[in-house]
Amino acid sequence: MSLFVIAEFLAAPGRHDRLRTALEALIEPTLEEPGCLAYAAYVDPNDPARMMVMERWENRRALDEHRATPHLRHARQVFDRVLARPPAVRTLVEAP
Repeated sequence: MSLFVIAEFLAAPGRHDRLRTALEALIEPTLEEPGCLAYAAYVDPNDPARMMVMERWENRRALDEHRATPHLRHARQVFDRVLARPPAVRTLVEAP
């Protein structure tokens, strides 16, 4: 059963460009990971400080392995410096 992840981010004042850069840097290496079916970043057109990442993974194992990758660990270090609050991350499965 595939998993869907929605992560919502809010940049601290004046830090939205750095957040966008960090999220964009995750796209290519994440899409190359085994089990990644989709990975895209989005910016709220009404508030550039609000961003989302939408992901789809083959299974829990693939998602767990993603969470241990060097590129995501690096991004988390950036997030610690540029976010106004911790990201809201939701993991979902398709409704039966």
